[in-house]
Amino acid sequence: MHFRYWHYTRRHSHGQRGQAMSEYLIVVALVAVAAIAVYQSFGQVLRSQTAAMARELAGEDGSRQSRQARTAAQSAAKQTNTKTLKSFTGNAKGSQ
Repeated sequence: MHFRYWHYTRRHSHGQRGQAMSEYLIVVALVAVAAIAVYQSFGQVLRSQTAAMARELAGEDGSRQSRQARTAAQSAAKQTNTKTLKSFTGNAKGSQ
């Protein structure tokens, strides 16, 4: 009796570990897709802000990079207002 129970639980625990790993991979993939989308929208803002901070830390003037970051942020804000989930599919006009 004890051997049957041990064999049953051992056999089913592998399936649960595989299921947990699959769920983990799905969550990681969703986070990666979200990070890529955010970086595409705000990538230039991040690069400009980083460049401005690096120049300021080096004792130089980083106001030009700061203005570039502000302009890029305004452009990204306009894009996020105009883009919807339908505009990313490519066939949004055909489905309406």
